[in-house]
Amino acid sequence: QLQASGGGLVQAGGSLRLSCAPSGRTFSSYDMGWFRQAPGKEREFVAAITWSGSSTYYADSVKGRFTISRDNAKNTVYLQMNSLKPEDTAVYYCAASSYVGHFSAASEYVYWGQGTLVTVSS
Repeated sequence: QLQASGGGLVQAGGSLRLSCAPSGRTFSSYDMGWFRQAPGKEREFVAAITWSGSSTYYADSVKGRFTISRDNAKNTVYLQMNSLKPEDTAVYYCAASSYVGHFSAASEYVYWGQGTLVTVSS
C-alpha cells in the first residue's frame, strides 16, 4: 500500500530525494517514517514525521543531512538526503501508522512499502 521511489546510485557528497506515496488509501492523517536496511544489518530508523507535519524526528546518524517532509494534498512523504556517505547505502523503506508512540520503533508502524535502493559510492 506504500510505494517508495527515488533511489539510485550517487557519489559521496551527492543528494537524492525519496518519495513515498500510498495506493488505495489516504495517509494524510497518519504518522510516517523512513527506515533503512543495509546488507547484513538490521533495519534501522532514519526519520519520522507526525501526520500534521508539525514534528519531525531523526536518527543521530542523519541529523543535519536528511530532511523529512510531507505534502498531504499530494498524499506524499519525502526524504531529502544531502551530503550522502557510503554508509548511507541501504534499502530505504517508508512506513505509516495511524498513531506512533515511539517513532524510532519499527514495531509501531502498521503499513510498509517495498523499499527503494540507495547506493552511495566513495
